[in-house]
Amino acid sequence: MKCIILAGGYGTRLAEETKIKPKPLVKIGDKPIIWHLMKIYSHYGIKSFIICLGYKGELLKKEVNYLNLKENWNIKYVNTGLRTMTGGRIKRVKKHLGKEDETFCLSYGDGLSDVNIKNLIKFHKRKNKIVTLTAVKYKNPKGVLRINSKLKISAIKEKPVEYINGGFFVVSKKVFKFLKNDQSIFEKDCLPKLVKNKQLMAFKHHGFWGCMDTLREKNELNKIWKSKNKAWKVWTK
Repeated sequence: MKCIILAGGYGTRLAEETKIKPKPLVKIGDKPIIWHLMKIYSHYGIKSFIICLGYKGELLKKEVNYLNLKENWNIKYVNTGLRTMTGGRIKRVKKHLGKEDETFCLSYGDGLSDVNIKNLIKFHKRKNKIVTLTAVKYKNPKGVLRINSKLKISAIKEKPVEYINGGFFVVSKKVFKFLKNDQSIFEKDCLPKLVKNKQLMAFKHHGFWGCMDTLREKNELNKIWKSKNKAWKVWTK
């Protein structure tokens, strides 16, 4: 099975780092975050990757190739454009999937988790829908209001814990008919259509999950990596 990694965005919310490098090359410890992600997948036997390049793609390709000297990964780099949206990037790599790739994994290049990929894939195949996403718990830092049609507040939830899209998808090739062009946004265009067609499943993950959208989140991930815990380190070598 192959894993497609979305790694072409500008990473503007992490501009302190991304002025000089693409976000997947921002380091957690002494290695780029994309290395950590690929180590997670390769631990579960997935060692073939398609990396969607965009912003500073040649730099990313150079750095990952250097890291791969010590790994055993089969990597295909695809230039998916500078301004292409997430759905468009996925659509652009369709021709690089073989007949054997009826199902593939898909991940953002800035997220980490200790999710059991093997169990995730089994769940997806058992449910037999087009896309399975990993649903993770998120504590909303704000209070949430419930407002009825007459504008009366019916309830206040203070810092509720909700499930959000944690990435780590398993996807059927049937997804491509829901992706129109470069401007297709996977999360806003494709996933809602799948919901409408009852083709989106949630694999609930109760372990560690973290993303790196901001400098604060980057620092938090580095803090975890320096600890004894190393929450997403499922590999042993």
